[in-house]
Amino acid sequence: MVFSSLEFLFLYFAASIFIYFAVPLQLRNFVLLIVSLVFYGWGEPLYVFIMVYSIIVDYICGYFAGKYRETNKKKARAAVIASAMLNLAVLGFFKYYTFIVTNLQLIPLDFLQAIPTFADVELPIGISFYTFQTMSYTIDIYRGDAKVQKNIASFGAYVTLFPQLIAGPIVRYQDVDDQLRSRPHNIELFASGIRTFICGLSKKILLANAAGAMWDHFRALSDTNATVLGAWAGLIFYAFQIYFDFSGYSDMAIGLGKMMGFRFKENFFYPYVSKSITEFWRRWHISMGTWFREYVYIPLGGNRCAKWKMYRNIIVVWLVTGFWHGASWNYVLWGLYYCLFLLIEKAFLMKWLEKLPSFVSHIYSLVIVLFGWWLFVFEDLGAGVTFLSQMFGQGVVGFTDPGVTFDVVRNLFFVAVLCVASTPLPRKIFYKIYEKNQICRCVLSVVAVFMLVVCTAYLVDSSYNPFLYFRF
Repeated sequence: MVFSSLEFLFLYFAASIFIYFAVPLQLRNFVLLIVSLVFYGWGEPLYVFIMVYSIIVDYICGYFAGKYRETNKKKARAAVIASAMLNLAVLGFFKYYTFIVTNLQLIPLDFLQAIPTFADVELPIGISFYTFQTMSYTIDIYRGDAKVQKNIASFGAYVTLFPQLIAGPIVRYQDVDDQLRSRPHNIELFASGIRTFICGLSKKILLANAAGAMWDHFRALSDTNATVLGAWAGLIFYAFQIYFDFSGYSDMAIGLGKMMGFRFKENFFYPYVSKSITEFWRRWHISMGTWFREYVYIPLGGNRCAKWKMYRNIIVVWLVTGFWHGASWNYVLWGLYYCLFLLIEKAFLMKWLEKLPSFVSHIYSLVIVLFGWWLFVFEDLGAGVTFLSQMFGQGVVGFTDPGVTFDVVRNLFFVAVLCVASTPLPRKIFYKIYEKNQICRCVLSVVAVFMLVVCTAYLVDSSYNPFLYFRF
């Protein structure tokens, strides 16, 4: 089940929110646990057992980490290590086992060929997100950044919380520790949540899906009637698709959280306005960057160590970041690609970028990010190399043709909308209007309802449209 579906909007969520507010406050975490398990089990009932496994493992490990944190550091550390190993073992089997075995079998040794690959085992949706999320609990307890959660239903609600269960944002336990114990429920927060959700839904339905359709169109042309303009246009549309798809999901998750009293941190902050790759990764998928910084980069020494160690730490983080996204070499290369530019910027380039005119550093950032998406989207490296060569005039029928030119020209206004929507301008206009008076707020509410009606109309006439990050 996805947020951008009629089943979710008018069946599951409507029923869940009714039950949630119908029960007493002390039972709401339990209700959240149950409805979240139903949400996850809607499409993958068998893998609900993995969620229950994660809850039990981390609840027990967190208990011992808290119990021995002050009296026996070794036992407390052992609980954290056990949590990490038991969680990563499940993630490793489902996501990386076949990839690792398949690559090992490239070595011509008989015993390697005999290892089963389990290629038909499906990847549980969102396993990378909730595995990292649950691991943060025992680490936060061990560090003293959060209190031990004695109520297993409340902890289960945190692990399975359906608004951000499948594609983030990755919510660290310390960020919601107090909210799981007590959180506000009021009309203002609920209304804000509705607006945020509709904004995210509009990003997904009206922008991401339309941009994705254009990417699919130009990608198909690259196989039959490749042109330079078509290849560049296709990749640009993919860059917009993945941004509005993922940020739209995050907005919906944040909005749903507000409706139930939770305040999740922003996951995107207009990354395409960045003037460096360092800035881009402070704005893109913020929760993932925060997780790797807090639980990998800083424990390795961060930047408070010798310069070569700092560079080593960055390399380790980006190797893991790339591999986290998927069991394919293109993701590893994607991580190393960004690692290279981040290292160069730290070494000397950032000082140069700060002296350049803003538009020059902005163009630099967009070009690097665009080629990053080229690496990201092609799991088949051979197909990726072919597409890249087409972008630079190899294996094409020409720079463009009448059909491609027509497609590009007729979408210029849509591209302009995508560009403006990628900046802080719409948000600034919204708050400027919202803060004027009550009449303006009513008008914005009417606009929000209208957008919901438009999105619903699109959903009625559309096929299944999953979020891109579900598979991560």
